[in-house]
Amino acid sequence: MPASPPDTPPSARSRGDDQRRRLLRAIGTVVAEKGYAATTIADVVREAHVSKRTFYEHFDDKLACFLESYRRGNRGLVRRMRAGAAGDGPWPERLRAALRAYLAVLVDAPAVTRTFTMEIQAAGPEALALRRRMHRATADALREIVDDVRRENPELRPLDATTAAAIVGAMTELILDAVADGRTGELERLDVPVGRLLHAVLTAPADPTEPADQGESTT
Repeated sequence: MPASPPDTPPSARSRGDDQRRRLLRAIGTVVAEKGYAATTIADVVREAHVSKRTFYEHFDDKLACFLESYRRGNRGLVRRMRAGAAGDGPWPERLRAALRAYLAVLVDAPAVTRTFTMEIQAAGPEALALRRRMHRATADALREIVDDVRRENPELRPLDATTAAAIVGAMTELILDAVADGRTGELERLDVPVGRLLHAVLTAPADPTEPADQGESTT
């Protein structure tokens, strides 16, 4: 949607930002309760305590609102993951801290976690394409974290794009299984198996048959 014109009073911009945030939170909550297909715009505006007119000032349709909520949520996860790795300490602890920070967000918002792990699959091809882009963004962030760790630990192997995507994919599947089984509250425990996988990749001995350009990927 277009940004507010320059002459929009600050109070009106602030009110609009608040309404948008409420709508983004509301769609995550309602979809968790009713499922994506059964959720209506009337449900969303009721939960957000705004009018339908307000909804259409911010979003073209239910899908647009849903995708923006997912996009913002994933960006928040990536920010928390980066922040988790920012402390001092041995590199395995920093990487585990990054994973725990990511997973803690999911535990703290179980309804929204269910929405964007289970119901994203019901929202159609555009939603699935966005999920792939968000997974790539998470994998890119993981590579950046590893690059930062390697500055003080050059003995570690670099994390190439394909392997980073594989690790994020494995973590995503573990999250999906836990949520489907009603074990969202246990998600933080996944830092152990995912951390072990990442540790094994970074400390694996060099393979003489491995191509020299493993830092690149077409995925």
